[in-house]
Amino acid sequence: MKKNLPTSPHLQIYKPQITSLLSITHRITGFGLNLALILLSLWIISFSLGNDFYNNFVSIFETIFIKVILYFIVLGISYHALNGIRHILWDFGFLISNKAASISGLIIIFSSIVLSFFISNFIGIF
Repeated sequence: MKKNLPTSPHLQIYKPQITSLLSITHRITGFGLNLALILLSLWIISFSLGNDFYNNFVSIFETIFIKVILYFIVLGISYHALNGIRHILWDFGFLISNKAASISGLIIIFSSIVLSFFISNFIGIF
């Protein structure tokens, strides 16, 4: 067995960069949006079970707790979509420099918050 091998950087000495944080967040939102499909499926199933089930489902979704969850789902959708567009631009060779990647990351964060607010307001979450 080899001894005294150099260790790779770990979280205690690695300085997080905006590109790495947004990449991790992109993966987390992708996973979370798959879980949100369960809510969408339940909503669709409530249609088929009749008016009483659908009205109960709607009344549950009018609580403030569920509205906050719905806002974060909309935020996840808008962030994941906008960051996905940025990744496609990277695939075509645009915004690859460190400065451009950092600035576009900040633009994605700001844009996804603003877009999710407008979408949430439009669909009646707020």
